[in-house]
Amino acid sequence: MAVRVEKNEGVWTIIHSRPKSRNAMDPISADSLTNAFLEFNDDKHSKVAVFWGEGGAFCAGWDLKLAASLNGKDPLKDLDIELSDEVIRNSNVMPRGPMGPTRLNLKKPVIGAISGPAVAGGMELALWCDFRVMEISSYFGVYCRRWGIPLIDGGTIRLPRIVGRGRALEIILTGRQVKAEECLALGLCEYVVQNGGSRQKAEELAHQIARFPQACVQADRSSVYAQEGLSMIDALKHEWFNGKKALSEEGLSGANSFKNGFGRHGDFDKLD
Repeated sequence: MAVRVEKNEGVWTIIHSRPKSRNAMDPISADSLTNAFLEFNDDKHSKVAVFWGEGGAFCAGWDLKLAASLNGKDPLKDLDIELSDEVIRNSNVMPRGPMGPTRLNLKKPVIGAISGPAVAGGMELALWCDFRVMEISSYFGVYCRRWGIPLIDGGTIRLPRIVGRGRALEIILTGRQVKAEECLALGLCEYVVQNGGSRQKAEELAHQIARFPQACVQADRSSVYAQEGLSMIDALKHEWFNGKKALSEEGLSGANSFKNGFGRHGDFDKLD
């Protein structure tokens, strides 16, 4: 089974397991990962997901042995991605990405736990996560530059939004390896941990986030993503209406808890 889910209270660890292929992506894995994340998004008890590749590699990208077998005229058609180019051009509907969940717009946080390579499409998967924990020996890189395989799972969009256009173009066009410490310096990851520790650290952070009132967590997360491309006034409007709903659902109750002595002086251990 290439994908499995381990649940611990509100935290779901979604595991891709094709270790013999360094977790390279095939259509079965892509479908299974997409379905797992959709189930996580819709489950009323789930709060935060951790995305981890088993066996010492996050993901070595698209399975190039599969790519070599595709039809040259319309290669993506062979992957059972069924929407026509005409439908995509004239609607807001997109097919599943070849790498799986990269075109999903979830309402709940996903933390990437990165070990070993997260290269080519694997880097795109990592960038899809809200933030990333990388092991010291792990690395990113557009390794598909060598073979003429383009980034079509959001890499040309998310990477410049995180690191800026010039640095993104340098990383994309050279295809070079970007090691964990450089990723930390560039803002491509938020934590660097010892080898073997990414899943544990990501799950610790997930449980921390899962303890908070979730309407507020989801509202603030949504506002961060929604502001991209908006004018300041439109972004402020979105934040205003988004925040009002969360304030009504949870914030006033939280203020009452503070009044009763919980969570004071920056105490995150005793919230209610």
